Amino acid sequence: MFTIKQPNKIIFGCNSANEYTYSKKSLVITSNGSEKRGWFDYLGINNSYIFDDVIPNPSIETIDTIQSEFSNSEIDTVIGLGGGSSLDVAKYVASKMQKKKILIPTTFGSGSEVTRISVLKVNGLKKSFHDDEFFADVAIVDSHFIEDSPIDIIKNSAIDAVAQCSEGFDSKNGNQYTKFMCEHAFQLLENGIMNMDKEKIVLGSLISGLGFGNCSTTLGHALSYVFSNEGYSHGHALSYTTAVAHDFNDSKFSSRFKKLVEKLDFSKIKLKMNIEDAAEVILTDKKHLDNNPKIVSKGDIIALIKKISN
Repeated sequence: MFTIKQPNKIIFGCNSANEYTYSKKSLVITSNGSEKRGWFDYLGINNSYIFDDVIPNPSIETIDTIQSEFSNSEIDTVIGLGGGSSLDVAKYVASKMQKKKILIPTTFGSGSEVTRISVLKVNGLKKSFHDDEFFADVAIVDSHFIEDSPIDIIKNSAIDAVAQCSEGFDSKNGNQYTKFMCEHAFQLLENGIMNMDKEKIVLGSLISGLGFGNCSTTLGHALSYVFSNEGYSHGHALSYTTAVAHDFNDSKFSSRFKKLVEKLDFSKIKLKMNIEDAAEVILTDKKHLDNNPKIVSKGDIIALIKKISN
């Protein structure tokens, strides 16, 4: 038996975020620079409560900071606006405060707007939290935001989505629905990246989130976090960790994934952390490793990290 879970409502299409009517008692959680980019004007939420201090790879302490600052404010809705980090913080905060959640991605790769996953740092290390309470009440996917995105953000976001849907397809926790969604997402993203068709990247990211969000990612993501902890962006790390994971798993997407990495021209990555220690950290990531199609040993992980660094 399988269960499919997703947000109560998904709204998508160019200008959809501009056309939606938001509560005047909203708390907007986003990153620095959102106001300068004109996002608040575009959404018409200038009179809302604002927390615009989310940084990449945010920590669990950010949740405590927001709760402390706004717990006594008259808020009925939390709006997550930005990349995956802002959305992950927003969904966690909203669940803690028991408020309505509206998630609006401005980068298109994490799929966070439609998943039950929030990734935060705990004691300096990235950890993924999984809870149905993290689902958005409304997810709004508006391609308006990708039009002026810097190419580096598009690259990192797009390869993130490709890694997620291809790992999701291979997940032991998958089913007919997730495989269909993940493969369709890969095809859209592949076409979008090779031809820089931004609309296809946006749609592919959404469908990727709906696919992998119902089955989980696997080895590539487990390997990526130790690199992200050292400052590499999530997408940059995945471009190499998912590539070697696909080889290890004999994934049908292996060669196609590598072609996309080559197309996006990611620089090499190296790990400063002791490999033995890194392997021990990775082995604790049961959420990803338990769903991997092949059993992974410590020796396998060490060999894969060496392959990535070389």
